[in-house]
This record gives sequence, C-alpha cells and structure tokens, in this order.
Amino acid sequence: MNKVEFLYLSQKDVIECGALDMGMVISELEVVFKLHYQGKTIMPDKMVLRWGDMDSEAINGRINAMAGYISDPINVAGIKWIASKPQNPMKYGMPRASALIILNDPEKGFPIAVMDGTVISAMRTGGVTGVAAKRLARKDSRVLCLIGAGTQNRTQLMAVKTALPSIDTVKVYDLNYDRAKRFAQEASEKFNIDLFAVTSPEEAVRDSDVIVTATTATSPIVKLAWVKEGAFISNVGNYEVESEVLKKASKIIVDDWEKVKHRGVQTSAILFKEGKLSDEDIYANLGAIVAGSVAGRENQEEIIFFNPVGMAIEDLIVANKIYKTARIRNLGVSLLLWEQPYWV
Repeated sequence: MNKVEFLYLSQKDVIECGALDMGMVISELEVVFKLHYQGKTIMPDKMVLRWGDMDSEAINGRINAMAGYISDPINVAGIKWIASKPQNPMKYGMPRASALIILNDPEKGFPIAVMDGTVISAMRTGGVTGVAAKRLARKDSRVLCLIGAGTQNRTQLMAVKTALPSIDTVKVYDLNYDRAKRFAQEASEKFNIDLFAVTSPEEAVRDSDVIVTATTATSPIVKLAWVKEGAFISNVGNYEVESEVLKKASKIIVDDWEKVKHRGVQTSAILFKEGKLSDEDIYANLGAIVAGSVAGRENQEEIIFFNPVGMAIEDLIVANKIYKTARIRNLGVSLLLWEQPYWV
C-alpha cells in the first residue's frame, strides 16, 4: 500500500500512443479550452529561466516551467519543463526544443507519469492554431502562408490542414531559403498538396487566407499592406506582426490575455507595454469562443488576429490522453519511486 510507482514513456512510446494524431490533439484541446473558460483549471504564471534579457532568448535560448491543474472530468495536475536552444540544430544537429512532462495524482500528489514532452509540445502548439482556425478562418480558405520553416510550422501545417481541409496551396518563407526549400519538398510529399518556398515574406503573405508566423523574430515581419481582406493570422512566435495589422483587425483573440501579457515577448504584449494596445482591444480569450459564449468569425471580410502564448493545461490534457492510452496498451516502463517511504 505504501509503494509508489510511475510510468515512464519515451518519445517512441508517446508517438505509439497517438501523439501525432492531430485530430485527437485538437479534440482534446477543445475540451480544455472550454474547461479553462468555465474556471475549472488552475495555472500559475510560466516561469522562464534565461541567460540574459528577453532579447537574448533568440541566441541563448531559455527553459520554461509550466504547471497546471485540470479539474473533473479530467482531474490531473502536472508540469512541463521545456528547453529551447536555437543554436542546437546548426551547432549540434539536434532539435531546438526538448521537454519532459510530469503528471501527478492531484489527491495524493504522487507522480503517475513522466514522459517525453517534445512531440506533445509541438503538436499541441499546432493544435491550438487548428482550434482557432476552425472558428476564425474563412471556411473556404485555400492558401496558407507559413513564416518560418522549423519544426513548429510542420505541426502548424498539420493543424491548419486538419481544421481547414479546403487548403490546397501553401507558401513557406524562411530567412534560410535552402531550409524553406527542404521544408517544402518534405511537406509537399507528405501532404500531397501544392507547397513551395518563396524568397520574401511579402510573397508569402500576399493573397493568403491563413497566415501563420512561428519564428524567434524580435521585430515585425508581416505588414498590413500585404494582408488580404478576410485573412486569419496566427502569431505563434515572438514579435512578428506590425502594429497596423492589429489596428486594422476586426477581432484580436488570445488564448489567455493575462498569460500573454505576463510572457511579454509576443506582438500583442509588446504593443500593450508600449501603450499601443489596451485590455479593451482584446475581443476574447479563445475559450469563450470554443464554449459558444462569444461569436467567432461573423463575416467573410473580417481580418482576425490570434495570438496564443501557450498554456500548461494544453500539454497536460494531451499528455493525460497519452498516459491513459499507454495504460490500456501496456506501453512504457513502470519505475519505482519508493517501496516504503523513508519518512511519513
């Protein structure tokens, strides 16, 4: 009765339990956005360990600690510990991001699972854009613009294509054109759609129905003059969109405005700090739209700007689904924390 064990899941285990199923990820995220809107989650502010100021993150990286709790019917607590080191791909041939997720029994507090969080984190970040695109993009959207050709825009592409099956053309721009070409070749084969690299952000943005930015930019990339009427913009990375876009937007939507402001590195947070954006300018948190309490897109002409910062509860609900699947399928390794507690 006093023994405590937890399940360890490698990245391979996590993938075998369905982590690459974007449909599942989006479905789980819709559940947690509703619960968050209903006040059934607890989420402390994200803790950021960095080697310098905010601008240093683009070079030196950071490690984030993201904790949360989701009440019934999910009833799980946990934390994601995720490192982001931008120099890893070029310097070491390794991924920029690496993560662990710990799930805890909220009643006793004991850990029930420790798993790779790298794939889950990337998938849920893409999935959040998917949740938003279902409600905020035009249903007849055909052209997708991707700014950035890293891992994150791979899952953004997966999510947008899942949410908007009508997408048939994708333009990708990256500072490194060869990287964009490799991305385009790999992704076009996987998704069997017209996907090609372009040489400028303007070429990528113009005539696009959906615009996704996932970079470490510290100055705006997307300009209002390039944005078409009726576009949906998802600002996933840092400071990526000029202020005029937000001024023109019919609706500015976030995952959680207080969390966006606390993180302080994305477009809407920077404009808020500069006095160019106010609390009143935020139309809604996404959860209110998912719950049906607030309208999403209301006409074909609206330019809608979405700025998700990323929340621990998104990781936890997907990780919990993975954990339950692992238990059913008898995957992973059970590890002993203690046979008998040293002190009680």
